[in-house]
Amino acid sequence: MNLNAIKKYVIGNPFETHAVENDADIITGELKYFLSNDDHTVLTYNMGEHDKVYGMGEAVRGINKRGWIYETYCSDDPMHTETKRSLYGAHPFAVIDGKDVFGVFIDYPDRLTFDIGYTQSNILTIKIPEANYKLYIIEGKTPLDVVKKFRVLIGKSYIAPFWSFGFQQSRWSYATSAAVQSVIDSYKNNGFPIDAVYLDIDYMEDFKDFTVSEERFPEFESFVASAKNENIHLVPIIDAGVKVENGYDVYEEGRANNYFCKDKNGEDFIAAVWPGKVCFPDFLNKVASEWFGLKYKRLIDAGIDGFWNDMNEPAIFYSEKALDKAIDKVASYKGKNIGVYDFFALKDTVLGLSNSYSDYSSMYHNVNGDLVCHEKVHNLYGYNMTKSASDAFKKISPDKNILIFSRASYIGMHRSSGIWMGDNQSWWSHIKLNLQMLPSLNMCGFLYTGADMVGFGDNCTEELALRWLALGIFNPLMRNHSALGTRDQEFYRFEKISVFRELVKLRYALIPYLYSEYIKSVENDDMMFKPLAFEYRDDKYAQSVEDQLMIGECIMIAPVYEPNAIGRYVYIPEDMIAVHFRSENDYSVEKYNRGHFFIEIPTNEVVIFIRKNKALPLVKSADCTANIDYSTLGFVGNVDKDFQYTICKECGAANGESRISKINCRVFGKSEGINLNYEVMK
Repeated sequence: MNLNAIKKYVIGNPFETHAVENDADIITGELKYFLSNDDHTVLTYNMGEHDKVYGMGEAVRGINKRGWIYETYCSDDPMHTETKRSLYGAHPFAVIDGKDVFGVFIDYPDRLTFDIGYTQSNILTIKIPEANYKLYIIEGKTPLDVVKKFRVLIGKSYIAPFWSFGFQQSRWSYATSAAVQSVIDSYKNNGFPIDAVYLDIDYMEDFKDFTVSEERFPEFESFVASAKNENIHLVPIIDAGVKVENGYDVYEEGRANNYFCKDKNGEDFIAAVWPGKVCFPDFLNKVASEWFGLKYKRLIDAGIDGFWNDMNEPAIFYSEKALDKAIDKVASYKGKNIGVYDFFALKDTVLGLSNSYSDYSSMYHNVNGDLVCHEKVHNLYGYNMTKSASDAFKKISPDKNILIFSRASYIGMHRSSGIWMGDNQSWWSHIKLNLQMLPSLNMCGFLYTGADMVGFGDNCTEELALRWLALGIFNPLMRNHSALGTRDQEFYRFEKISVFRELVKLRYALIPYLYSEYIKSVENDDMMFKPLAFEYRDDKYAQSVEDQLMIGECIMIAPVYEPNAIGRYVYIPEDMIAVHFRSENDYSVEKYNRGHFFIEIPTNEVVIFIRKNKALPLVKSADCTANIDYSTLGFVGNVDKDFQYTICKECGAANGESRISKINCRVFGKSEGINLNYEVMK
């Protein structure tokens, strides 16, 4: 990949984020495309009337981000409405597609604001709090060309273990080993394939990291081994806050060695999360980061091979000082006749305790001996927490590929882990949001990703669950997760249990294709999920499609995301076949020429559109990924009758005759890669 089209500008004295791995030469001189104010803290670009803007990673609204204000600021906010400006990740990379085609990446770890045609419809404005940042301009012929150059710049994406492409079940909270075993048994007894069950915060002893409750999870190591014998991986949560408790060794070590973030007086900064008062490990302190990462060994030694890092924006329920002020403020209203404005102020006093900017500005890091205010580097916290784990895994268990994904993130963390899309809701709009985040996150290097199927918060309906599952079977991270107090939404609890079972089994039939396309996207710095606009550059209709995606080389999806729908309108950008799957073995095929069509899609169907002269490989589903039998591999194709394929004797992967390449054909069990890079043979 030629990186000569990437220009880097260093403004002031930027903080080193390590977001970029393959740096470009520093260029001085006049900035191309953007106009800058005198102190370089405001950049403006004049967009054409029909220019589109892509990227921004984890963000609300459509694939084309034009028309709204976005902030890159890691925020613990579960209400993902379309008016929100930031979510859990900070991904300040945008691609402009119009009269000019280029990308812009602002490497700056504090809050940035991208006004993409909101204040003035044709003006893109980027506001940076201070003139200390790195600016990268990436030129290309197409948006995909820009993305691929950016991906080379920031380095290869994380490769998740093969088993993590299986179905995974989670809930806050399966509070005992008996509850976890009941979930495993219920799925297996009802004929569902499954590969993982999650352990949320109640597996711990009093919410203390790297502990296990002996009362609720007795003989934990034996329990993990028993689950492994059933081909079930248990995936525990790890939170950022370390409980303040005398005698708790992680706290005692962190306090004794100054591994925790400090306040301005040099005392440990104390706030509150799940266990009450906590200290936050200083992940920008290299020694402290290594110390915390090696703590994962306790659970790895017990047989654990997957983790999810949470609450690492970091989320703060309250700080001691802020709580004291709030209690005094609330007490001052006692006996008063509280009118509307006082009532709002009273309410805001309590609501404003969580994740407040004043708390973040009171927290400090030790960076190479210098005291740095957390507010200045906020977006790096979750990134470095997760990197500390990933780096430690290479020391603890260098021959094992361990699953790790995070809630908070920044550009660069994609090299260490995946992410999930945070605490979403059981809302119909969040099916579409799940769909639209997939390509935006791919642009920023995050390939192993997915939303909590069926929604984390609120109560789902059976119809919503089925429609979401029809999209979820394509997410690399296919996880059903829900909040404490919501309706039980394990798939075996619904009335149409046989429909849920067949759709989950269909996922397992698709895994060889999905994992193959994932590996190819990693190796080739490509996108697994692409907007139609990236693939069909000269098609004016494809340029405006926001609710369909291309997945890999062969297929397109168009999920239903509205209630009580019997189907949906779909734009077919080239001659395709639509395969209506009711199960892996029960499907019907319709042929379509290019055009707009209303396609009926009952709730018991998943429709996959296959491109001309392409074929979709399917295997017979299995009860888990470890038991997939590649000798059952077959194809559903939109191909000529003389299509040929061969099976690689090394890894069992299918391919067009004589088309296996060394970079993609990986030996299963060594790299855990399975590639199906085939073509139709004439």
